This record gives sequence, C-alpha cells and structure tokens, in this order.
Amino acid sequence: MKFKSRNLRAIAELIIGDQEFFPYRSSSYITQFFEECDLDFVHDGTTRWHWTAERLEELLQEPQPVAHSLPERFVHVLRVLMLKPDAVPEDPDRLKALEELNKPLSREGYEAFYGDDELLYVRHIGTKTISLAANPHRPFTPKEIEKRNQLVAYLSQCSEDELIEDVLLPLLRQLGYHRITAAGHKDKALEYGKDIWMRYVLPTQHILYFGIQVKKGKLDTSGVSKAGNANVSEIYNQVLMMLGHEIFDPETSRRVLVDHAFIVAGGDITKQARNWLGGKLDASKRSQILFMDREDILNLYIANSLPLPDKSLPAARPEYDDDVPF
Repeated sequence: MKFKSRNLRAIAELIIGDQEFFPYRSSSYITQFFEECDLDFVHDGTTRWHWTAERLEELLQEPQPVAHSLPERFVHVLRVLMLKPDAVPEDPDRLKALEELNKPLSREGYEAFYGDDELLYVRHIGTKTISLAANPHRPFTPKEIEKRNQLVAYLSQCSEDELIEDVLLPLLRQLGYHRITAAGHKDKALEYGKDIWMRYVLPTQHILYFGIQVKKGKLDTSGVSKAGNANVSEIYNQVLMMLGHEIFDPETSRRVLVDHAFIVAGGDITKQARNWLGGKLDASKRSQILFMDREDILNLYIANSLPLPDKSLPAARPEYDDDVPF
C-alpha cells in the first residue's frame, strides 16, 4: 500500500508534534514514541518529519490483513498516537486531534474513529472495512459483553433472511470475502443447496469459492426436526448439491465449482451433527466442510467491532408533549 507524500508528511507532523493538539517530540522522544509502539526505530538526527514519514512508508509496505484495510503495525502507530490519556488541555476529548488525523486519512479513503473501548479504529470509507487484526478468543470489555448480549437476543428472534442480511453479510465483508451473493428465499429454485456464495482471494491471487447453507436455529441429529431446530440430515443433500453444482463468476467470466461449503447455524451445531455429516461424506468432501455456529458468529462479530443491526437496537421512546391539547 502507498500513501501520497503529502499525506505521509501530514501524519508524520502529528507524530512529532509540529501540529496543534499534539505534544511536541524531539529526537529522543520520537524514538521513545516508536518504542511504545513496539517498533525498534531509532531517530538518526535527520529532519524529524522526513525521517518519520519514511518509517510510516515502511510500515505501509507490510501485508494488509484483508482487502481495503491498513497494515496492522501502521494502525497500531495511529492508535498509540491517539491514546486519550495523551490529550492536551486545549483538546481533552481529542476530538480536534481526531479531526486533524482524518484530514490526510480521508484523502486516502480512510477515516479514524473512537470505539466504545475508547481506542482508535480506522475504517475504509467506501466499504466500511475496519483495519483490525481481530482475535475472537480474547476477553471482551464490559461494553462489548453488553453488545454481545444484544446480538444474542436478536439472533434468538430474527428470521433466517434477517440472519443472512443483517449479520452474516456485513461480517463476511469485514472478514475479506468478495463478490458475496445471497440467493434469498425468493430465489429458492436457483439456490442449488446454498443460501450464499462468495469468493476469497489469496495473497498469491488464487481464488477460492465458498457456498454457505444457513439455518436459523440449532443443528442436531434428532430423528424429527423440532420448532426452531434443524436436523443435520436435512442439509446433507443440500451440501452435496452445493459441492457438485457450478456457479458463474461474472468477474472471471467462467463457471467454477465451490471449493468449500460453510454450514452456518444461528444456534448450536452439536458434535453429534458434525460427526454424522462427516461419516456420510467421503474423505474428499469431508475436508471441504466448514462449520460456524452461534458462538463463532458472536465472537467474530464483536471482535471485528461491527455495528449492531438496526433491528437489534432498542426502539426510541416517543416524545410526548406535556401540554394538554384541550
């Protein structure tokens, strides 16, 4: 990734404190700043902004976690730069500093913002992709736990289409999948066992294709499907159909087979269900099956700092006029 020289200089001047609302840093303090960022950059005494811009350019050359995102260590530098405890008296909430940082970032198609945890995040303006190396297994903050509980409540009452449109599609886009296409229940005749198909571009530019079969509730091996649950045998034929049916990729103008099949459930996927399906499939097809249950969805959604679906938010209470109209 490459930023324009003008924008690199603007960010460098924020780091060294040559702009308002940022603490001034001399040579030794510039080195100390990068040490706080876990980087071994040592200022060599040359022009401060020019040296700092060169270091930022080096960080931008590192791999992107996903498409439309910034390299992890570059984002970490911005996050350390914008820590709330480092605010100056003239800008206690760092909103003016944030405005200054967003000037060069917006010219490159990105914007910075503070999350509920008071830390800085950067997202791509066009795709809303957040530049974040998400760890779904880390401990969550109290606000993240509250947000997770709201999403749990939403998953318990939403429809299958709402699960796809409001939760899965934004999550998959954030995770770097491309050309995400949902068949929806209006187009069941053309679904061929998959609710969604998408592709993922490897760093080598090879493309993997994925089909997704979505079930709203729990996936188990009970003999009869219960209300809100799905029997794994119901999706067995759908998985075979998904793996055997070609899809047309308009960007490459060719028909391709699905490389992997995702089975996604808004509830739990029992171990018995996974084992039953694995026993029914031959070795080659078994390796093509991936599972994602409610816990996976919740952890990935919160770890990637995605906004909650509008329908999951509490409805605003109507405002009443205290004046009696008669």
